[in-house]
Amino acid sequence: MNDYDQIGQGECVSEPLVSYGMRTCNRIGRIASATGIAAAAGAWVLTCLPVAAAGATANPSGNCRVGIYHLQDGRDVDIGLGNDAHLRWRRKDGTSGELTETADGTWTSTLGWTSRDDGKRVAFSDCSKGELTFAGVKGQRIALTTTETRFQSGGVNLAGRLVMPKGGGKVPIVILISGSEDSSARDFFALQRMFPSEGIGTFVYDKRGTGASEGSYTHNYQLLAKDAVAAMQTARQLAGARAGKVGYQGGSQAGWVMPLAATLTPVDFIVVGYGLAVSPLEEDRSAIVLDMTRHGYGPDVIPKAMEVADATEAVIISNFKEGYDRVDAVRAKYGREPWFEHVHGNFTFAVLGMPHDELRQKGPVLLPDVDPHYDPLPILRKLKTPQLWILGGDDIDAPSAETARRLAALAADGRPIVTAMFPRAEHGIFEYETSADGTRLSTRNSDGYFYMMRDYILTGVLHGRYGSSVISGPRR
Repeated sequence: MNDYDQIGQGECVSEPLVSYGMRTCNRIGRIASATGIAAAAGAWVLTCLPVAAAGATANPSGNCRVGIYHLQDGRDVDIGLGNDAHLRWRRKDGTSGELTETADGTWTSTLGWTSRDDGKRVAFSDCSKGELTFAGVKGQRIALTTTETRFQSGGVNLAGRLVMPKGGGKVPIVILISGSEDSSARDFFALQRMFPSEGIGTFVYDKRGTGASEGSYTHNYQLLAKDAVAAMQTARQLAGARAGKVGYQGGSQAGWVMPLAATLTPVDFIVVGYGLAVSPLEEDRSAIVLDMTRHGYGPDVIPKAMEVADATEAVIISNFKEGYDRVDAVRAKYGREPWFEHVHGNFTFAVLGMPHDELRQKGPVLLPDVDPHYDPLPILRKLKTPQLWILGGDDIDAPSAETARRLAALAADGRPIVTAMFPRAEHGIFEYETSADGTRLSTRNSDGYFYMMRDYILTGVLHGRYGSSVISGPRR
């Protein structure tokens, strides 16, 4: 699954990811472009090792500007790490921009991910004061309590962080689950600060094989689900008496992982952003159908494009060992037709774009342990955990129509699933503008996206309207 996974999942840091986390390019897309293709058994013992409790001004990222600030106009702005030496600001209404330092020490801002100046200027105080001036409005860093930890899952040592609002009362605890990105969630997920500023304890961890965590990067959903359970148990232990209800939030691939985790050890809620209730293979095929319809091709072309999908699917199913003769055959048959160049899908573009010998070697590394036939429906049918699913109606990476249909059927059958559709949003719940060559440039997250998650985690229900979203399923 392509990931533009979490608020603050948002830079493309050598590949990053998504909405209030990193707006990233997925692992295949990033490595693909770099290479020319665009892109469990055993004992699962929990050992919680607190490393350090950080005070209000402590900043685990090492950059003293990183933090969430309360502005004098009543709004909050989060400052997080960006690509290279850049920073990224985000507000809870979904607006965002990239910051670049100038010679005089102030920072200029560009709109969303467009590289177009938005006129905002930012200045930071010295580190000890924790102040900034954002677009002419002064602000003060919000004091949060941070605990660094390392914990075990299946013999692998993982790096985590609990961020709590100040005070001594009970608060909900949400565990942030990564998508398919291979960057550090602890470095880039802005929700680790945004949720605590609203009274929600938040646990963020680097998934295995990323950031400061050990182990090998994987797409094994069962293994990742067990890691999520270990993270949840660690968060609950660290929060102690302050832990209220506990649940998961994550985007994209996390939509397959979190329900699995909830069947292993129950939680109180799940919030899924731009996830899927279909298999990875179904995702690829539906994305190809969208590729065709978006470029003006109709029912006469779709069956031909599905022949291409059948051929690339054979390569994926074999773990890149065989099926290349079928790829060559469809290329010879359709390669000169005008629609062929628009076939992208979620992984088909990689199979079509990389030389066979190279793909045999690199494919298993790009998609380690992936189960292309994984069907999430049996888990969703039996899961009794309250869930909020947030989808983008204009998502071309993980088309949402069939997922929305399946979720509606599950809700009608009594499953506690609320679905919110942002009609103009793409993957990551990003709104966008389209350049002359058809490329989408993300401008912001949809208004209402963050507040919808906040309200659901705090109260278990949604109240009123959330931007342009269309909400279905039980509100209470």
